[in-house]
Amino acid sequence: MIGWLWLGLPLLAAAGFWSGQRRALALTDGGRVEIHSLPAHYGQLVLVWAALPPLLILIGWTFFGGSLVDDWARAAVEASGQLAADQSAAEIVVDVHSGMALLDGADASPAHGVARAAISRARGTFAAAVGALAAVVGAGGLWFARGRISPELRARNQVERIIGLALLACSIVAILTTIGIVLSLFFEAIRFFRLTSPIEFFFGTEWSPQTAMRADQVGSSGSFGAVPVFAGTLLITAIAMSISIPVGLMSAIHLAFYASESMRAWVKPVLEIIAGIPTVVWGSFAALTLGPLIRGFGESIGLDVASESALAAGIAMGVMIIPFVSSLSDDALNAVPRSLREASLAIGATDSETIRHVILPAALPGIVGAFLLAISRAVGETMIVVMAAGLAANLTANPFAAVTTVTVQIVTLLVGDQEFDSAKTLAAFALGLTLFFATLALNLVALVVVRRYREQYD
Repeated sequence: MIGWLWLGLPLLAAAGFWSGQRRALALTDGGRVEIHSLPAHYGQLVLVWAALPPLLILIGWTFFGGSLVDDWARAAVEASGQLAADQSAAEIVVDVHSGMALLDGADASPAHGVARAAISRARGTFAAAVGALAAVVGAGGLWFARGRISPELRARNQVERIIGLALLACSIVAILTTIGIVLSLFFEAIRFFRLTSPIEFFFGTEWSPQTAMRADQVGSSGSFGAVPVFAGTLLITAIAMSISIPVGLMSAIHLAFYASESMRAWVKPVLEIIAGIPTVVWGSFAALTLGPLIRGFGESIGLDVASESALAAGIAMGVMIIPFVSSLSDDALNAVPRSLREASLAIGATDSETIRHVILPAALPGIVGAFLLAISRAVGETMIVVMAAGLAANLTANPFAAVTTVTVQIVTLLVGDQEFDSAKTLAAFALGLTLFFATLALNLVALVVVRRYREQYD
């Protein structure tokens, strides 16, 4: 039933808008009476009053409805007297939700049957109550807002105020979400550093996070020196950026100032197609084609090249990121006023001098933003590294060796049957927090560079 309410909400909003607009048009008496706002503004005001309260009710049910149903079911199980001595109502409800309450199609115990019936009954009761409440509140809001419509009502001002509050709420949600992510990483990282020395983590050169689940098992303690992990991230990112940044920027300059319209019409769609290729395809290409080619070439000149290498992953990643750098840089270059270019050419500067001394400084913020996006994409890439560079945490600057990155290790640490409060699992949060602050520092440095070298024009 709740699903039908979500489907009916747009219909209620449309009815509110139509009703409010028709009411405002009727007040104008064919244009002989002047009203404060446009009829559409009155319709939007009634729409908000009709749709917003039911929307809040449905959102509240989405977040808290499951807890209410579980509380109802636990109370029913406890009151039934069917609980065994080794059972708890909370465990019975969890078993029903997870599907573990059935054995060969029958309830595992009488308590499970009681919980199943209670959950079904609670869902039906609460759904009917929420549906009735949402319908009554929506109809009441529509009736109230429509009755307030008058020629003097400042509907436009109220609608704009509501839109402003909605935008403010979205901004607050974005900020709180970011704060929540950082705090969750921070507190879990603190738990990790209680088990492992920060000095070992930030300065240790051996990364072997495998730990045993029991103290009597072999390898009950791991090594959490993260230097090889961050070194591998920097190595692959540097290889990728050495390809994507110059090629992407030069292609953007060519498309913006030198390419003909026909060539631009062909190249831009090709770049967009490349940008849409899934990363798993790039990883397969790097692992099956690029890696063996690099290994064969290295062996032909006497170099020892691993079957999974940082160079293969970096090249594939760099080619994948070229469209992002090119597209964003092209947009930044085209955003510079054409009058600046024409003025530079008018005083005798060549095209290349105009681009170097006028266009690029003016477009620097957008270009730096493109570079930052490219670096973030390279740092956060996982699939290509897993398939082409491997999982070995080697502390090396050799591009022909196998390395790993922070994101790959985070994924590796958070899978499997390891306990969530172990040092191995908590190390993922320490890596994530460190990567967050590294990215933040990179953005601050870029901001300083932009402010230092940007040229502003009126």
